[in-house]
Amino acid sequence: MELRYPNGKRYKGKKNKAGRKNANQILYGNRGMTLEEDLNETNAYYLQEGIAVIHKKPTPIQIVQVDYQSRSTAVIKEAYFKQPSTTDYNGVMNGKYIDFEAKETQNHTSFPLHNFHEHQITHMKQVVAQGGICFVILRFAKGEEIFLLESRHLFFYWDRMLAGGRKSIKKEEIEANGHPIPVGYRPRIDYIAILKQLYAL
Repeated sequence: MELRYPNGKRYKGKKNKAGRKNANQILYGNRGMTLEEDLNETNAYYLQEGIAVIHKKPTPIQIVQVDYQSRSTAVIKEAYFKQPSTTDYNGVMNGKYIDFEAKETQNHTSFPLHNFHEHQITHMKQVVAQGGICFVILRFAKGEEIFLLESRHLFFYWDRMLAGGRKSIKKEEIEANGHPIPVGYRPRIDYIAILKQLYAL
């Protein structure tokens, strides 16, 4: 299936070093789980246990071409992203709106800010202005280190970049201002435990 952005540009997907498309196949700890898969499993646990209702936002797609020989064999041939996405996850816990983005990098020493987009930063600022809880979960994939970074820190680093500063967040800055999240079993990435400490939920 061919996907295109609203401007018509073809979506190529991320590729690994061998040039193959990376269909969420990053391997770490011999588990083969991506950050998204771990978070989806975590959110399913929160829902099952009545802790929070948090879901991954679907990306809206406009289908433009379908090979429709029969209902059972219909194949989507071309589609477009209808609009830029905002953040990855949102939901509610104890009456508080929660909204966050999840990103991972293979970099050892810093987190590139080009992983974020201006419309995502704008969205997060709007959420914070309405009293919502907004943050990012960052994973250094090779070392399997995961941090929760509050949005106010991300905004600072983003504005610093716009003012001509660094185009990445140093790992030392994330360690100083972020909150490490150990990988567990159930839940896999217990970010709610961090939110309870920060916001007395």
